[in-house]
Amino acid sequence: MTPLPAARALDQFFLDARSRVLDLAATLDRVGRGADAAVAENDPRAKLLRQALEVLLSDEPGRAERVQQIFSLTYDPSWERPKPRF
Repeated sequence: MTPLPAARALDQFFLDARSRVLDLAATLDRVGRGADAAVAENDPRAKLLRQALEVLLSDEPGRAERVQQIFSLTYDPSWERPKPRF
């Protein structure tokens, strides 16, 4: 599979990406304006968001995978296997 030319990818995905970035900015503004904003800064979820933003700002390939790993649990071999639903 041939990757999309960069200019075409921007043409195709820019408005959607812009919308998502604006939505994230609005969410961070809401948290920052909260009455207990200092407490939220130490919340593990806020730290995960900051880590993900750092990855997004990097120029290294594989950003989507690295962001997914930030928000994922580390594999635990002792997890119970799901049982079929019959």
